[in-house]
Amino acid sequence: MDKEQLGLIPAERKLRIQKIIRSRGVVRVSNLVDVLGVSQITIRRDLEKLEEEGFLERTHGGAILSHRLQLEPSFTEKNSINQEAKRLIGMAAAQLVEDGDTLLINSGSTTLRIFPNLVGIKNLRVVTNNMGAFLETRGMDLELILTGGIFRGQSNSLVGSFAVRSIQKVVATKCFIGVDGISRKHGLTTPALQEAEVARTMIDCTKGAVIVVADPSKLGVVSNFSTATIDQVNTLVTSKGVDDEYLAELEEEGIKVIIAPSSLDNSS
Repeated sequence: MDKEQLGLIPAERKLRIQKIIRSRGVVRVSNLVDVLGVSQITIRRDLEKLEEEGFLERTHGGAILSHRLQLEPSFTEKNSINQEAKRLIGMAAAQLVEDGDTLLINSGSTTLRIFPNLVGIKNLRVVTNNMGAFLETRGMDLELILTGGIFRGQSNSLVGSFAVRSIQKVVATKCFIGVDGISRKHGLTTPALQEAEVARTMIDCTKGAVIVVADPSKLGVVSNFSTATIDQVNTLVTSKGVDDEYLAELEEEGIKVIIAPSSLDNSS
């Protein structure tokens, strides 16, 4: 054990923990005990204080870096990020759709990837505020209903009271919700109030599974407005790159986690 580690004062130790979790994204208590040479009780106390400061979110065995998203990127920016992961998530999410389903699907660059994969599903009805759905489903044998409402260019979506009232007339068998952030503590969040209202209404109007589609960069992210608590989520469809322990803890919350297979997985 490094003698220098034993001499770290609490403030220095917290800085070391912050540096470690920034570089790794996720950290375990046992690893911090080995690196810093202090007891588990001390590490857990440090993590508790860092969580109070909003730097991280504690898990049973450690912590995950907490990102604060205050400003919403444009749809063009979001659509250009993690494209392969979103494509794979869209394919895996569409596998959950069954003949005769009535779906509610909100706006987002990840939910947009679901639409092209809905080919061949019989008697399918899709209600969405995602403007990109019109182009993605051209020529497909499904009933597409756009909610109407105020066009919001930032998210390429339809929002407002007209959109909300349209959704309230639907009883969906499943809904697919894209998010800006998902956290065990804070649930589903987004930087835009109008988007939160639409997604929240979709969840309320779904009698079946609430399915969140999110690439790993969204986990641990917290934004300004709450869409749903974590216990309202039935399934999370994501891609590889998420810490196994964090996924296990989401499953402990009753969430079924589906990791989208990669192209290499499909060819093996």
